[in-house]
Amino acid sequence: MLLPVLLSIALAFSLILHAVVAEASDDYNHFPECDVGDWTNIIEVAAGSLHTVGLKSDGTVLATGDNSSGQCDVGSWTDIIKVAAGFEHTVGLKDDGTVIAVGANYDGQGNVGDWTDITQVAAGWYHTVGLKFDNTVVAVGDNSSGQCNVGGWTNITQVTAGSHHTVGLKSDDTVVAVGWNKHGQCNVGGWMNITQVAAGWYHTVGLKSDGTVVAVGWNRRGQCNVGGWTNTTQVAAGLFHTVGLKFDGTMVAVGGNSSGECDIEAWTDIIQVACGESHTVGVKSNGTVVAVGGTVWDEPAPGCFIATAAYGAPMAEDIQVLRDFRDEYLLTNPLGQALVDFYYRVSQPIAEFITEHPSLKPVVRAGLVPAVAMSTMVVNTTPAEKTAIMGLLALVSVVLAIWVTRRRGRDPEYTRG
Repeated sequence: MLLPVLLSIALAFSLILHAVVAEASDDYNHFPECDVGDWTNIIEVAAGSLHTVGLKSDGTVLATGDNSSGQCDVGSWTDIIKVAAGFEHTVGLKDDGTVIAVGANYDGQGNVGDWTDITQVAAGWYHTVGLKFDNTVVAVGDNSSGQCNVGGWTNITQVTAGSHHTVGLKSDDTVVAVGWNKHGQCNVGGWMNITQVAAGWYHTVGLKSDGTVVAVGWNRRGQCNVGGWTNTTQVAAGLFHTVGLKFDGTMVAVGGNSSGECDIEAWTDIIQVACGESHTVGVKSNGTVVAVGGTVWDEPAPGCFIATAAYGAPMAEDIQVLRDFRDEYLLTNPLGQALVDFYYRVSQPIAEFITEHPSLKPVVRAGLVPAVAMSTMVVNTTPAEKTAIMGLLALVSVVLAIWVTRRRGRDPEYTRG
């Protein structure tokens, strides 16, 4: 009986940890990143994780959405000609080739004050990239995956930044990339005839000169299924979705649509588009802006989830995998539902304790590793394997119930009359 008990304990541990991570992004509750309906005279938009930035024709800038790190404090900016938005920071290129930034700077992603002769900027999750007049590239911020190793790049005409990777388009229409390549998002060495590139969180998209599109990287939500696109004039990439602007000003989109970020089929007269974590923003030819999607959660109040306290930011890939595990395996059976409900009831004091004792954060993050590994293994299975796993979990639950019943029957505490 020991094995079923151990399996059940492991399952319960994974379920609780899954619920922890799957709702980690509740810390970003009801941010109005799509509140752009009154914007006018906009010539360019940029979309960060949970905020949106708009560049006006007079060189001033607007921003809406999450401002927890000051990433929307752009009201005093002037003489701006380009904008970029990262996870929690915003970057502006001035008409004299210098750069300014606001928002989070814990990895140095905002240290752009000494940049000069810049012609384009891009912002990743925790890093910032600048294209110089001489077609070389500079970068600051998090370099844990080598995403800032662009010092040797030359003949670059455009740059884009994903969560932990950086992509450059060369003057000969080929592409280079550095950084995290777990999902093949940097496998662009064979691309040719590319006129524009876009980097999502874990995927990369390229627009070809004939209006077709290519993509590499993580494709769990179908965000790389762009093979049939034609007459495309611009591409943009978000967390789990990809959008394309067509020659006639209409839009196409593929990938995750949990927040409605791909509901853009009715858009017309679009001249530029940007993708955030789970929202899409478009500039219309009359200078107004449209947006769909956005992060809106109906769960408990911000700050009450353990992973939020441990990570301080949503671990997007892990959250998505674990959410799949929750939806497919936990919320479909009474045991899983009970465990998730139990987590919701007990999480807040634990999260508060972790927040008050930062030294515990690495320990909690390490504790989440088994849940992530198990969920990834289970989710990435065939339908037949899923059925077998569900059967095994049901069997474990039955065996555990029988064992507990028999245990109680033999325990004097439960047999006293």
